[in-house]
Amino acid sequence: MIKKQQKEALRTAKISLIGNLIMAISKGIAGFFGNSYALIADAIESMTDVFASILVVFGLKYSTKPPDKNHPYGHGKAEPLLTFVVVAILIISALVIARESIENIATPHKTPKPYTLIVLAAVVIFKELFYRWVNKKSQENKSTALKADAWHHRSDAITSLLAFIGISISIFLGPGYESADDWAALFAAGFILYNAYLIFRPALAEIMDEHIHDDLYNQIMKISEETRGVELIEKCMIRKVGMVYHIDLHLEVKENITVKEGHDIAHHLKANLMNSIPEIAEVMTHVEPHSHEVAD
Repeated sequence: MIKKQQKEALRTAKISLIGNLIMAISKGIAGFFGNSYALIADAIESMTDVFASILVVFGLKYSTKPPDKNHPYGHGKAEPLLTFVVVAILIISALVIARESIENIATPHKTPKPYTLIVLAAVVIFKELFYRWVNKKSQENKSTALKADAWHHRSDAITSLLAFIGISISIFLGPGYESADDWAALFAAGFILYNAYLIFRPALAEIMDEHIHDDLYNQIMKISEETRGVELIEKCMIRKVGMVYHIDLHLEVKENITVKEGHDIAHHLKANLMNSIPEIAEVMTHVEPHSHEVAD
């Protein structure tokens, strides 16, 4: 099941890479010949998506390597680490777009060609559909890198929409409004920076093993309560490693049973969890005696 998820995530990343490349080339050509820096800025953002998608493909391939002597938990942490690189690329592209936009606002230039609006309308629709598809796959496969890639598509759709608005103002309001195109690119740069933060935050949480898995925690507790012999779960710690989870459980069993009986209960609980939740790669259990005594 896990291998199937990993293959599906990798396939999604490769398709996303091809889509980003086609969009970047199309917008770059249309922007250059259509006198639109907003569209060129959009193409620059799409090129960062191309590099980001390449990193995502590389990261997913590396993160799916099995555990070895030096990496007993596997190589899944490569995913959020590569996400940090993607965020850095986004920030650099946003700063480049902002600088060029400010320079163009102060420099007189031609009004963009009307056909650039057709290109942008197509891009907005295509990119939003791509976002929804990749985001769905990221949720299905529990992939942080795919989630970042999905948000690249959403940011691309919004920057293209801003460019569409800017170019429309420039074309329909005529002379004196040529810079609306460049203002749109400047706003797009701000949105890219905000989007970079949205991508960065969950990746940081994953690296720091932050507790952000409430749904999984509740599911583990429910299965544990239904497992015969488990009196109480004292601690449940969840660590996400790539597309899988490692669980540390402190469970309490009756204090008057044998060591073997306690051992069997722990193994039964582990089997229940791993069979019920395929994303769990390992469960480490610690058995403690459960006392019914109530303190005065």
